Amino acid sequence: MKTNFLFILAFVCISNFSFAANGETEIDWGNTGHRAIGEIATKHLSKRVQRKIKELLNGQSLAMVSTFADDIKSDKKYRDFYTWHYVNLNDDDTYQTSTKNPKGDLVTGIEKCKQVLLDKNASKADKSFYLKMLVHLIGDLHQPMHVGRVSDRGGNDFQVNWFNRGTNMHRVWDSQMIDSFNMTYTELASNTSVLSKAQIKELQKGSVVDWTNETKGLAQMVYHSAKSGEKLSYRYMYDYFKTVRSQLQKGGIRLAKVLTDVLG
Repeated sequence: MKTNFLFILAFVCISNFSFAANGETEIDWGNTGHRAIGEIATKHLSKRVQRKIKELLNGQSLAMVSTFADDIKSDKKYRDFYTWHYVNLNDDDTYQTSTKNPKGDLVTGIEKCKQVLLDKNASKADKSFYLKMLVHLIGDLHQPMHVGRVSDRGGNDFQVNWFNRGTNMHRVWDSQMIDSFNMTYTELASNTSVLSKAQIKELQKGSVVDWTNETKGLAQMVYHSAKSGEKLSYRYMYDYFKTVRSQLQKGGIRLAKVLTDVLG
């Protein structure tokens, strides 16, 4: 009985992580964050684009498919997509000056998704697959630690404590602050900052590479927000959760822009 319990416990712990092809642990916004981004994006889409998305997804919402790219990590036939979830940069790098991963990265993954969706000869099945991937990857692009340092695998090796439990900075920004805030994805999507049309247009300017470099700047802020081994709790939430909420909103608004560009 004890042996069975320990086996089950170990399985549960392992299943909380997603493993990249090179053995590195990569985790994302978490289900709530990705779904909030999908829901926010929907609010910024025209009815015409919403209809096209509904057709490609067989009626599923952007929120529903937003975790697809994480779900398929458990299937080895999708191993070629593992490295698409992040692009790790050295402190002095921009995306343009960085050493590129030959297996692909977050930027090249997004561009491939756009390419398929723009291809008039692509099948509906392919367009559906890459649309689901795109929704997730634009979300990942706005999580600072997905553009974190090469040396610590985007904060996965940056060990801290979150309310007296051992964790790492990547996970704190992916899901633990969101979980501590304890709102559903629909509540998060419904409580975004009120922005003018001009402010929204400003957020949607630039390219995917520009947005990557912007997120890299936020990653540098995160690295300076705490020390290795530090105990983080209410004060850290107070100081930085507004940035999480801002990035979720920004991710949704930019996702809507990209979807309009390729499907509008």
